[in-house]
Amino acid sequence: MRFPPAFLDEIRDRVPISSVVGLRVAWDRKKTNAPRGDYWACCPFHGEKSPSFHCEDKKGRYHCFGCSVSGDHFKFLTELDGMSFPEAVEKIADMAGVPMPVRDAQEERREKERASLTDVMEMATSFFQERLQGPEGAKARAYLRDRGLTPATQQSFRLGFAPDSRNALKEHLAAKGVPKADIEACGLVRHGDDIPVSYDWFRDRIMFPIPDSRGKIIAFGGRALQPDALAKYMNSPDTELFHKGNVLYNFARARKALAKGGTVIAVEGYMDVIALAQAGFENVVAPLGTALTENQLELLWRMAPEPMLCFDGDKAGLKAAWRAADMALPSVQAGRSARFALLPEGKDPDDLVKAAGPDAFRIVLAEARPLVDLLWMRETAGGVFDTPERRAELEKTLRELTSRIRDESLRYHYQQEMRERVLSFFGSQRSARQGRQDGGRPGERGQGKAAAPGGQFAKPGGGRMAITESLGQSALVKRGGEGMSVREATIIVALINHPALIDENFAHIEFLDLANSDLRRLHAAILDAMAHDMANDRQAVIATIERAGCAEIWERAVGLIRRMRQWPALETAALEDARDAFSQALHLQRSARTLHKELKQAEAALATDPTDENYRHLIEIQAQFQDVQATEALIEGFGVSSGRAGRA
Repeated sequence: MRFPPAFLDEIRDRVPISSVVGLRVAWDRKKTNAPRGDYWACCPFHGEKSPSFHCEDKKGRYHCFGCSVSGDHFKFLTELDGMSFPEAVEKIADMAGVPMPVRDAQEERREKERASLTDVMEMATSFFQERLQGPEGAKARAYLRDRGLTPATQQSFRLGFAPDSRNALKEHLAAKGVPKADIEACGLVRHGDDIPVSYDWFRDRIMFPIPDSRGKIIAFGGRALQPDALAKYMNSPDTELFHKGNVLYNFARARKALAKGGTVIAVEGYMDVIALAQAGFENVVAPLGTALTENQLELLWRMAPEPMLCFDGDKAGLKAAWRAADMALPSVQAGRSARFALLPEGKDPDDLVKAAGPDAFRIVLAEARPLVDLLWMRETAGGVFDTPERRAELEKTLRELTSRIRDESLRYHYQQEMRERVLSFFGSQRSARQGRQDGGRPGERGQGKAAAPGGQFAKPGGGRMAITESLGQSALVKRGGEGMSVREATIIVALINHPALIDENFAHIEFLDLANSDLRRLHAAILDAMAHDMANDRQAVIATIERAGCAEIWERAVGLIRRMRQWPALETAALEDARDAFSQALHLQRSARTLHKELKQAEAALATDPTDENYRHLIEIQAQFQDVQATEALIEGFGVSSGRAGRA
């Protein structure tokens, strides 16, 4: 039986190869890094005492550095267990929970037809490539040269040129014996009952071949050279091979590049993909001239758990980002989300790397916002929430937004995050309003004055030292750098006492930023336990801590939590209470780190440009510090005074 390639791809994507290989080998605990899908074992194909057999979930491949065997899920079962290929497919499908396809003679015939159609598409690709290098492609070559694409890049992406002729491609294929029906089935000509003589679909356009997941050309995109063309970009029509909403440009190459690490980046167009690849970013894909579809988002999630969606820096780009966020929201879950990279105003990736080089694009990626930030920004940017009714309307909007998340656990965390943001946001607004009522009037730009704390007026920069000193004395700042803070201790103690939180918050834990050096050592021990697949048991984590020589630090951290009556982080607390305490502490930790960065930026801005606006921005950061500090004090005070503290 011939299996559709899409079916084989689906069951391979659903079942980690380690799940298949792990049935026959014992993973080496020292070399294996299970959270990263990186496994080592003694080779089952030849006798050995030290593990040289490597298995990677991301690649879906295994390889032995001793005997050089390698392969995928199916090859492992056929070569080691002696299964036939259909038997191996059936076993993997069963593990994936996917029913086997019913043999369909008609579908098998269509599969053969599709194979012959890809041959025709390959012939068309070669035709376009030849025309680009010929005399009639001079204008197209000049355009590509002006866009900064080197000949090597053009060849790598197999760019071509469709001559300004109604029948050049059609006659070329017919001369090679391609039937008229196949030319039409590939979408290479316009035809129909109302068209007496078919004619080439693409004319006078630069051609971008579109490969499928296996690298076979299934369609084309064409960029018009004439400025008055009806459509600047045009794709092949939907055919037996090609359905626009189910394909990402450069998918096969980007998936291969991900084997080196990183995540997939989705941009808006062909030229962005190619320009970024030339600049060293090979893990980039693009939808085909339309907004990202649900099927394309699923493809991105197959490639990486947190794809980076990059949009042009204009109003249309921002709206596209919001549409993508709304589309992704119902399907997000732990280990399945997205980040949003917003380019400078008026720039696309192609423009950016040309003008400022690859590092400028890396900065954009480094500043990418998580999904929750983008949603918050959309609902609050430019809004005025100066009445109870308007504030209630915002809260209602955010509740409705988070209720779309289908995953119950993640929906809970989003709702909690939004509640905390609303509390902090309205607290900042109240502080700003109070400052104005005490004597500051907004809008006095050009007067050389800005409202300072306490109703005093100062020249821009005049009160900078006082504000900086005030922030430096904040408990939120001081506790971050002196001793062991309750907030950071709560995070670490809750994780160790309740290992379920480690699995739930893997992405946050791996990159946890702690100020206290002793707690950083406990954090390193947790990561070590995760790497050795021992982080699902409290005693196993504590044993790892003791082996690392951190037992005394652990006792001090627990003692601090007991003294401060932060009972939800202790072992005796219910997981639900521990989860709440951990989430609150983590949110405050992230807020504190963000405020530290913003403070440094605000100080630098005021030092170089002492304007009213920069001065007010520094004051606003002070208000945010006070809000976060008040929230933390409230949480810690609750731990001390709550009757439930007796449970500790």
